[in-house]
Order: sequence, then structure tokens, then C-alpha cells
Amino acid sequence: MQKAYLKLDLNNPQNGQYMLAVFHLVPESGDLLSAATEVAAESSTGSNIEVGTATDFSHSLDALVYKVDEQKNLVWIAYPWRLFDRGGNIQNILTFIVGNVFGMKEAKALKLLDVWFPAEMLEQYDGPARNIDNLRKYLDVYDRPILGAIIKPKMGLTASQYAEVCYDFWSGGGDFVKNDEPQADQDFCPYEHMVKYVKQAMDKAVQETGRKKIHSFNISAADFDAMIKRADLIKDTFEPGSYAFLVDGITAGWTAVQTIRRRYPDVFLHFHRAMHGAFTREENPIGFTNLVLAKFARLAGASGIHVGTSGIGKMAGSPDEDLVASHALLKFKSEGYFFSQKWGKISHADKDLARIEAEDETNSLNLNDELWRGIQKSTPILSGGLNPTKLKAIIDIMGTVDFITTMGAGVHAHPDGTRAGAMAVLQACEAYQKKIDINEYAKDHEELARAIKFFGA
Repeated sequence: MQKAYLKLDLNNPQNGQYMLAVFHLVPESGDLLSAATEVAAESSTGSNIEVGTATDFSHSLDALVYKVDEQKNLVWIAYPWRLFDRGGNIQNILTFIVGNVFGMKEAKALKLLDVWFPAEMLEQYDGPARNIDNLRKYLDVYDRPILGAIIKPKMGLTASQYAEVCYDFWSGGGDFVKNDEPQADQDFCPYEHMVKYVKQAMDKAVQETGRKKIHSFNISAADFDAMIKRADLIKDTFEPGSYAFLVDGITAGWTAVQTIRRRYPDVFLHFHRAMHGAFTREENPIGFTNLVLAKFARLAGASGIHVGTSGIGKMAGSPDEDLVASHALLKFKSEGYFFSQKWGKISHADKDLARIEAEDETNSLNLNDELWRGIQKSTPILSGGLNPTKLKAIIDIMGTVDFITTMGAGVHAHPDGTRAGAMAVLQACEAYQKKIDINEYAKDHEELARAIKFFGA
């Protein structure tokens, strides 16, 4: 056991000096405390054995195991946040706390379940610059989810074909279209052609419907220069507010996410979580939870991130698992599995923080004019196996309409095509708003009726 990394009598770990973490840890052999101190050492200042080059100052940066639950194999670790790159670097934090430790022989199972950031640490990080409030203002869409679509088939459409499907969805009443996560610069769909034709399709849909529309473009690429080139092409082509930048945050990396957040603070930053299941699936013994991913995405500045569909769609994930992640994005004070996270940068005793919490509870919080006081909220994005018949169920589980839903086959597989699919989603939403059962509402809305019959079968 590395006793320098053990302090079960740590006084007030929430004193602002530490970022806190809770792990589920099953040792390969030996006792839990010994394995826990090995994890703390490897994820902060140490190695597998003590070294003679340590100093009194370096020991002040040791991660400390301050609580254990032998029955549940839970370990609480306090990390002095001065360890981390002072540039507000998410990549650096994760390199420390879930970097080498996942490969340690001492750990048979090691999963990061929850994290807590003190106000003093939040000061160093960007947080989102844009969120669902900005999308609502641009689209003039309130009191319902933002209705989106993923273009399907996922791959194989030419630029013109892709733009045509966008037009069909928008002209049917949809708000938001996104590239699927592998969309890039394929030979059958050159990126610059796709951007040009989507702009023409959007202009036509806006003119015909009288409603603004948004497209989220995947700008993930092999290098940052290519990402910036794509981002600038979109920025030069579209009017402000009509586009978002999608980054595959795990496969492209946290540095890619934060680069785009800082280069383009006026653009909605759409974090796609491709590959997350390798870490977040409940049955995985090594990794981190959906909650942890959501918290770091908000800290990094993601305007929105996919969170799953709470068991309603095709993605793995329970209502509890996906809801707690959604609340970590939306709430100023969010309850995690182990920590109550306040996203305020000011003292928890400050009277203005109490006001902010109260405004958040009444859904009237907007920090745009007082960003020094806290980290802005982010936006849950729900996709994967949803269709018009499941819209009410997902709204009821979420307990809010403050999310974006992006349906793929749930729109495009409609028997009468994408435009009718978009109309069916909008009609299902209208039924919810009017508190009318969709089967009753469908009697006067053919597109919804056809969707119910098709997806019900």
C-alpha cells in the first residue's frame, strides 16, 4: 500500500482544493485499500513504487483516497486540481484520472462513476457558449422539443441526393438536420458540394415554409487544418445561426472539441459521442459512465451532446442512466450518483447563487448576461430508434421539452417518404402539446395515421 496516497481523515474534501471522483474498483488480488492507493498514485504524481525524487511540494499534489466502501467496492479519490493544465484542458484531466489506470494489473474492474468540480476549478474552463436557448431564438420554436433528423442512408448518397432529403424534411416542418457521424469528404459526396447544395436546399425550404432551419455539419477530420477549412467554408456559406459544427468528440478527441469551442464561440458545438459505448455501457467493468461523459462535455464547452433515449429507442441505457446525464447538462444544480454539482463559479454562500438556483428550478435561468457567475447549460440530444409514436413517451420520461431529437429511420421510413415523416413527427408533437392522444389526433392527420400503422407493425 502506498500510504502517502491514503487519507481517510481528509478534512472537508469539498473545500475548493480538490476535484473529487468515485470509482467502482475490483482489485485483481489483495485488498481494496491497497489497489485504491495504487490508482491514486498512478493517476496523479506517483508510480507503482515510491521514488526518491519526490519533494514536499510534489507530495502536496498527490491524489488522496479519502473514503472507501468495502461492501460495494467503491473508492472516493480527491485530486488537487492544480495538477491539471491551467489552460482549461479536458484532455489533460482525463489523461490523469482515466489514462494509465485502466491498464493497471491491480484493477480487475475500474469504472469512474461520478465526478465533482469545485467553483474554483470551474473558473478555469470554458463551458458552452451556445445552447438550446439560442437555437430556440433563431428558429422561433418554444414549448416543444427541437425536431431534427439524421439523413439516411448513413452513407452512399451523392451531394445532390443528400440535399434533397434535407429539403424534404425541412419542407415537411422539421427544424434541424445533422450529418451522420461518419460523414466526411467521400468521393461520391465531396464535402464542398454537400455544403453548397445543402445551402440551396435550406434556402428553398425557408422560402416555402417561412421558417428558419438549421443544419449541423460534421467537421471532424484527420487534422485541425482540415477541420478549420471545413468550418470556415460553412461559416462563409451560411448565415449565422443556421448551422452548427458537429465534432466526434471521442474519436476526434477532446482537443478537437475545445479547439472548435474556442475558435468559433458563436456557433452551436454539437458533440457526437461515437465510440462512447466502449466506456459507458453499464456492463463494461472498465470505463466511465454516461454521467461522467456529460459533465466533461459541458465543462469543455459542448453546446449539446447525445445522451441516449432512456430505453425508449435502440440504444442501450436505462431511464435513470440517461436522465441523470441529461440533468447534468441542463441544470444549474444537478444531482449525480454521489455528488450534487453546482455549476457556479462564485462562492456557494453568495446570495446571487441562491437566486440562480431558484431561477433554474423555475426554468427561467439564462446566464448569457452573467457568464462570470457560472457555466452555461448544455443540451441533451436524443437519437437512436425513435419515431413519431415514441415522442410522447420520451418527453414524459425526460420531464422537459428542452432537448433536440434527431430521428433517422423514424422519419425516412415513413411509407410516404421523408416529407410525410417530418409532418408525422410535427403532428405527434402537436398532439402532445394539445394533450390529445395521438391515435385520436391521427383521425384528422393522415401522415400521423400512416406512421402509427407502419411503426406499430
